[in-house]
Amino acid sequence: MAKKNEIPALILSFATTLVLLAGGLWWVARYTDLGRSLSQSLPQGGPILGSKSSSKIPLDERLSVGERLLVTSITSADKEAGIRAIASGNYAEAVTALEAALRQNRNDPESLIYLNNARIGTQKSLTLAVAVPTIAEADTAQEILRGVAQAQQQINTTGGITGVPLRIAIANDDNDPAVATQVAQALTNDRSVLGVIGHFSSGTSLAAAQVYQQSGLVMVSPTSTSTRLSGFGNAIFRTVPSDRFTATTLSRYLINSAKRENAALYFNANSDYSKSLRDEFTTALLSDGGQVVAEINVADPGFNAQASLQQATQQGANVIVLATTTTTLNQALQIIAVNQNRLPIAGGDDLYTSKLLQQGGQNATDMVVAVPWILLSNPNTPFVSKARQLWGGDVNWRTAMAYDATLAMVAGLVPDPSRKGLQSTLSGSGFTAQGATGAIRFLPSGDRNQAMQLVRVEAGSRSGFGYDFIPVKP
Repeated sequence: MAKKNEIPALILSFATTLVLLAGGLWWVARYTDLGRSLSQSLPQGGPILGSKSSSKIPLDERLSVGERLLVTSITSADKEAGIRAIASGNYAEAVTALEAALRQNRNDPESLIYLNNARIGTQKSLTLAVAVPTIAEADTAQEILRGVAQAQQQINTTGGITGVPLRIAIANDDNDPAVATQVAQALTNDRSVLGVIGHFSSGTSLAAAQVYQQSGLVMVSPTSTSTRLSGFGNAIFRTVPSDRFTATTLSRYLINSAKRENAALYFNANSDYSKSLRDEFTTALLSDGGQVVAEINVADPGFNAQASLQQATQQGANVIVLATTTTTLNQALQIIAVNQNRLPIAGGDDLYTSKLLQQGGQNATDMVVAVPWILLSNPNTPFVSKARQLWGGDVNWRTAMAYDATLAMVAGLVPDPSRKGLQSTLSGSGFTAQGATGAIRFLPSGDRNQAMQLVRVEAGSRSGFGYDFIPVKP
C-alpha cells in the first residue's frame, strides 16, 4: 500500500500520463485526417523547401498535403510562410499567407491546393492524391496540378462530396518508374488516400499500377496513353484516350487528307509511350494502305537528324511522323529544323508544348499534332471560363484531362466514399460523370472512349511565341 505522502505524487503522475496519452491520440487522429502519414516526420526547422536535388529526395519528403514545397521552381516568401504554418498546424495563418501568395502569382496550382487544404484544417475530409514529377518535369506537373486544383476548388465551394470537403495530397515521383513504385506503395499504405490521379508518363504509370492493382487502390491517369495500360486491372483507369486512338487519327489524316503514305517514323526506344505509339501507328497506317518505310530511334547515342532524314528520304519517305517524348524533344526539334518544311510532319500529344512553338518556329509551320482536347474547339465552356479566371490564361489538354480525372473520382466516391466503393463505382457499366471534355465513361478495359483531335502549327499571337496550335477543320 502506498504511504500517505506518496498519494499526491501518484495522482500527479497518473494525471500527467492521461494528458500525454490524450495528446498523443489527438495528434495521431489529426495526422491521419490530414493524410500526414504520407510524410511521417518533418526535419527540425520546418518544411523541406527544395534544398535537395530531385534524385536524392527521401521518400517521406516527396509527399505533402501542404507542409512541404514540392514545386520548387515556384515559390515566394508568402508561400513558404503558408507552408510553415500548415506544418505547425496554424491553418488560419496558412490561409492568410497562401491567399497573399496567390495574389502575387495566381498561376500557381500548388499554392491553390495547399490553400484549399488549409481552409479544411482539422475538419473531416476525403483525400485524393495526385502523383506528378514536380521537379523533373515541372511545367508538365503544373499543367496537371492546375486541373486537379480547379476541380478541388469547384467541389469544395459547392458543398464538397455529399457535404465533406476534398483534400488533395501531392506526390513527386520524378517521372521515374522506380520512384513511382515507392510513391505508390506509400500512398497505398496511407489509408486516408482513397484514390490516385496520375501518373504522368506511361512508364511511371505502368510501374505504379502494379502496386495499386494489387491493393485495390484506384489510379486514374490523365496523361498516360500506352496500350499496355488497357485491361491492366479493375483498379486502373485513364481519362486520356490510348495510343490506338492517336494512331488511327494520324493515319487517316495522312492517307485521306495529306495524301502521304510512306512514313519515316521517329521514336524513343526507352519510352513505353513512344514504343506503344510506334506500334499502333505502324499497324494503323498499314491497314489504311500506307507503310512505315523507316524507323529511327532518337534515343540512340549516335542519332543524327540530318543523316537519318536523308536516308529515310532515299527509302521513299514522303512524310515524317514523330512519336517522340518530352525527354527527347530536343531531338524532335533537330528533325524539324533540318527538314525545313520539305516533308510534312505529324506527331503525338507529347509534342503539344510551348517549347515546340518557341524553338520550332517557322520550320514547324503546318505540322499536325493529335491531342485529346484543345481549348479553341471548346472556347466557351464553364471549364474554360473558370480556368481563365483562376490562372489568368489558357490551359491545355493535360489540365483538362486532370480535371476530368479528379471529377470522375469525386463522382465515384458519392455512392460509397471508400477505396472499394470508388473502384466498384468506376467499374460499373452505368458510370458517367460530366467533365471539361464532355461525358466521362470508361470501357471495361479502363480506357476512355473518346476521339482525338488534330491541331496545326500556324502563325499567331495567343502563345506569345509567334505561333499557335490551331484546330484542324474536318
